[in-house]
Order: sequence, then C-alpha cells, then structure tokens
Amino acid sequence: MTNISDLSVNIAGVRLKNPVIAASGTFGYGSEYAQIIDTSRLGGICTKGLTLNPRTGNSGIRVWETPSGLLNSIGLENPGIPAFIENELPRMRKLGTVIIANLSGAATEEYASGAALLNDSDVDMIELNISCPNVKAGGMAFGLEPDTAAALTAAVRRVCTKKPLMVKLSPNAPSLADVALACVKAGADALSLVNTFKAMAIDMVRRKPVFDNVTAGLSGPAIKPIALRMVWELFDTLKNAKVHVPIVGLGGIACTQDALEFLMAGSAAIQVGSATFAHPAAMIEIIDGIGQYMETAGLSGVGEICIAR
Repeated sequence: MTNISDLSVNIAGVRLKNPVIAASGTFGYGSEYAQIIDTSRLGGICTKGLTLNPRTGNSGIRVWETPSGLLNSIGLENPGIPAFIENELPRMRKLGTVIIANLSGAATEEYASGAALLNDSDVDMIELNISCPNVKAGGMAFGLEPDTAAALTAAVRRVCTKKPLMVKLSPNAPSLADVALACVKAGADALSLVNTFKAMAIDMVRRKPVFDNVTAGLSGPAIKPIALRMVWELFDTLKNAKVHVPIVGLGGIACTQDALEFLMAGSAAIQVGSATFAHPAAMIEIIDGIGQYMETAGLSGVGEICIAR
C-alpha cells in the first residue's frame, strides 16, 4: 500500500494527512466515533454546524429515510460557539486530526461575531455555511445569489484574519458558478460543495408533510451523480477563469469508487457524510482504498488522480 504520507493534501495552507474529511452534521464533534474508529487516521473533521448562540434545532421529526438517501431537518442544533470553544474543542484537539469549524447564522452580524471567536480559537479552518436548507433565517438564503453570498463572505473575511476560510456552497443556487466566483472574489480560500438538496416527504397516514418545516435536506447516494457533475463543472469554471482555489467535494460519497470519482472530477479533498451513519468505518476504508488505487496506478500524489485538468 502507498505510504500514508503520500496521501497528504494541502487545502488553503492547511496540511491534511489524507483527503478524507468527516462532513459537518454527520460526525458530531468526533468523540462518539472515536470509540469505534481511529479518528487520527482521518484527514479532518468538520464540526456540527455552529452558531453564535445556542440553538435547540427544529421541532417534530428530524430524520426520514428515503430510497438511496436521507432527509434531515435538524435545524443546526448546537451549544453555541462560546460553549463549543470551551467544552468541545479541547476534546476534538485530542482526536489527532485537522479541525474545521462549520459556521452558520441567521444574520450577517451573527456570522461575523461567531467568526471572530473562531478566529481566535484553536480550530484549523472555518467552513462558512451559506447553504443549509433547514433554517428559516440565514443559511441557504445567503448562498443563492452572488451578491448576498459575496457580502457575507466579505464580512466574515474581515474578522477571519488568522484562519483559512472555506465557503460551503448550495446546490439549490440558480447559478452555482456565479456564487462560487463571487465568494472567491470576496475572500474565500477554498470552496466545498455540495450541501443537501431541498426536498420533502409526505406522511401518508397523517396526510401531511413529514417535517414541521415542510422541506428538508436530501443527502446520500441519490444525490451523488448530481453533486459529481457540479464539482466537475465548477472545476472547469475556475480553470477557465484562472481562479486557483481548492474544491472539497461531497454529496453521496459512500465508498472508494465514489471518492475517486470526485477526486478525478477536480476535488482536492472530499467529505463523507451520510454513509458514516450506516457504516462508521466507511472513511477508514476509503482512505485505504485511495492508497491502494494510487499504488496500483503508480501515482505519487493525490493531485495526480484528477482527470479534469
């Protein structure tokens, strides 16, 4: 097998030992999974979505299984950034991997205040979430149009002076490419895509929508071909615009083949989310699988996997 050091990647100045990252909202803060897998083998962990103040999340049903996918309407339940920094972050630092704080909010001022706290904390990177479809204010609303996305990115960038800033894009944007370019111009160091697709389910017995918010976010294998296409297209857009920022791809990645497809399509790294619920060791197997593929193909670096150049 390829030596683990050969799998290292650099995302906006942060070195990851491999390109496999636990996606936000699917890995908690890592402590539960640390009892099952060796978290130090992961390239990184994205925290559960964080807001300046504590949030209780959405009422009613929060998770609903669909064919080849999962609908969730969690609503960014979290203890708030001050409590995260004091209680959760010290434990996460012991997990032996890169820590990426996923930042969300309901207003620009809330995002900026949260970013300022994280900027002075011990996280390695901030992932700016402008794409969550499960909150009534903020979230995805910031990521649908280039002007609003750029304004929020710029506001966070002004206070985020010590940490690399990765912006998490919404697949629900009318023009994802325009939003991405606007975010880079406003100061994004990297881009992650895609977040969940806006979707819904109806309870046939109750004869009403399953979720109190009516709509929810769809993840899992069902979205993988669409997410893969979006990564490929964005890589091409950035290349043609001569914009050089790394893409972190996600959306339905469940096995080594999925991960390799995203790396071939232009992702510098990938995130694994829903697959971890069904198979906690999925990321470890993907890391080993990427190493085996590189050895067989005679590749010396992860970047050589890309075919979209």
